[in-house]
Amino acid sequence: MVLKIINATEARVGTNILLDGKPYTIKKIDISKTGKHGHAKCRIEAVGIINKQKKVFVIPGHDRLEIPLIDKKKGQVLSVEEKVSVMDLESFETIEIDCPEEIKSELEENSNVEYWDIEGVKIIKRKL
Repeated sequence: MVLKIINATEARVGTNILLDGKPYTIKKIDISKTGKHGHAKCRIEAVGIINKQKKVFVIPGHDRLEIPLIDKKKGQVLSVEEKVSVMDLESFETIEIDCPEEIKSELEENSNVEYWDIEGVKIIKRKL
């Protein structure tokens, strides 16, 4: 579900956007001025929130960008195996989440983590 839609010229560094159905965070944006007969152009460098892939693209300034709905939640680690088993601290439901290796090495049972629910995909962002 998309929370809101903005013009490309309204985007700023740190804004989360959806490109091809995948969430990205803007790391750099250059906006050119309008020409005599043209429109402003936006050159955007973005990094994937889930897969950390870099993407660079140029779009007209009047094009629309979708802003994804991101729920930031807290949970308690129940077990650390191939996937991390986390219990949500608000609803007490248990979920299995993929976790990056650099964060997984810090986790142990009964530690608290912050996880993000991005358009239905859950990822662990940090240990609390």
